[in-house]
This record gives sequence, C-alpha cells and structure tokens, in this order.
Amino acid sequence: MNLQRNRFIPVTLLLGVTIVWGSAFAIMKDTLDRQDVNSFLACRFIIAAVIMLLLRPQCLKHMNKNFLIRGVATGAFLGTGYIFQTFGLTMTTVAKTGFLTGLYAVIVPLIAAGFFKAKVRKLQWIAVTLALIGMAILSLKGFSVGLGEFLVFLSAVMFAFHIVALGKWSPGRDPYALTLIQMGTVGVICFIGSLKSGFHMPPDQGAWVAIVYTAIFASAIAFIVQTWAQSFMSATSVGIILTMEYIFAAAFGIVLVHESLTIRTIIGGLFVMGGLYLAIWAEEPQKTGKIAS
Repeated sequence: MNLQRNRFIPVTLLLGVTIVWGSAFAIMKDTLDRQDVNSFLACRFIIAAVIMLLLRPQCLKHMNKNFLIRGVATGAFLGTGYIFQTFGLTMTTVAKTGFLTGLYAVIVPLIAAGFFKAKVRKLQWIAVTLALIGMAILSLKGFSVGLGEFLVFLSAVMFAFHIVALGKWSPGRDPYALTLIQMGTVGVICFIGSLKSGFHMPPDQGAWVAIVYTAIFASAIAFIVQTWAQSFMSATSVGIILTMEYIFAAAFGIVLVHESLTIRTIIGGLFVMGGLYLAIWAEEPQKTGKIAS
C-alpha cells in the first residue's frame, strides 16, 4: 500500500496519539494528589528514555558533543514546560489545562518574529487575538488570573520555545536520538528538582499505572508514531490533527475525573480552538515529505 497516497493509517494512528495525550491529563490529575509533581515527572521521563534506548540502542552512534548540547538545551525547554504544566494541572481543571497548553501553536510565530525576525501574517495576529480572548475567559477570576491557569500558560510559552529551538536545531539530525536526549534531560531536571523535598517513588499501584501509561504511551510510543506519520504527511496536516488533543482532554476530564463543563469553559475553549485552527490555516504551505521533529 502506498502511504504517500493513502493517509488512512497515519491519520488514524495520529488520532490515537491525541486520544492518549488527552487522556493523560485526567490520569495524571488523580495521581498528583498522592505523588509530588517532580517525582512523578522524573519517573515518567526516565522510564520513557530507558524504553526508547532499549528499542533503538543504535541511535547512540549519532551523538556527539554538539548534538548533546543542543539536545540538552531543547530538553531544558521541554522539561520546564512540563513542570509548569503539571503544577498548573494540580490547581485547575483538566479541560482548562488542555485548552491553555494549546496556546503554544499561536505563541510560536510570535517567538519566531521576536527572535528570528520572521514575518507574522495578519491572519496569525487574528489567531493570537482569538486565543488570548479564550485564555482570558478561561483564566480570569475577577481582575486576577488564577495561579493554575497562569502556570499552564507559562508551560505553553516554554513548549513554544521548545518547538522553535527544534525547528532550528533538528534538521539533519536523527529526531529519535534527539528526543531520547530530551526525555533523559527532562527526567534528570525533574529528579534534581524533587531532591529539595525528597524524591518519592510512586506510593501505590494506581500511581505506577499512571506513570507507566504516560511513559510508554504518552511519551515513547506517541513520539514514534508522530515521527513516522510525518514521513507521509505535511506538518500543517499533522498540526490540525494533533489539536484534537485538547478536545479529548476536556472530554476525559468529564468522564474520568467528573469535572463539570461550564458555559465559561466551553466559550473560552471555542475561542482558543478557533485561534489554533486559524494559526494552522494561516501557515505557509509546506511540501509533503519527511519532517524533522
């Protein structure tokens, strides 16, 4: 079967990735009531890195000093983003966390414009405005912003820096090996962060299930699927599909942790999603081909 023409399999697998990522918010939220954030993230990403290394140990041959430096730098952005996101998740709802995390899609062109003088199109500015309105609806409490929502917004900023850094540093490098370094870096950063109050192993079977689930499915396998799918699809098409993560995050928040879906959350989420889709639609067309992640 020619996957270059028949996109059913990669599209289906990418939708599976968004379901996993969306469910991860709800699964983590309950566990974070019993295990501190840094210890949870350290376990998750160290296990993910070990799994990736066992699956493809030959990727180590692609690593040199320059490769390691850039991998650690991008991993630092990623790790900081996950720390902010996970702390924020403990203080706000799964739905809000999902929608606000998605703001990285509209922050990326702003960072590219500010640091690399990239041109921001009018439609992208409109997308940013829509997303900011949605963030305000989701986050503002009177004239103040909830701490949980603010932390999740900071995570979106760090994820955006991570994406921009990868765009500059990943071309010509093995994306699998680069991601392995990043996951290891996130695990080490979170482990060091946990030492202040003491590193804690998962306290019960439920916590272990959440860690193993997010390490294997939401980290290692999800990345492998995404990288493989992008060999057959344009970055724009992949981006549109992956935004479904935030819809699934809201849905799983209702089903798994019994969150109520308020009118405010629906309206704010629609504004954010509108900004996300407009930002993706406003991108310059890219030729279909293998994209380095």
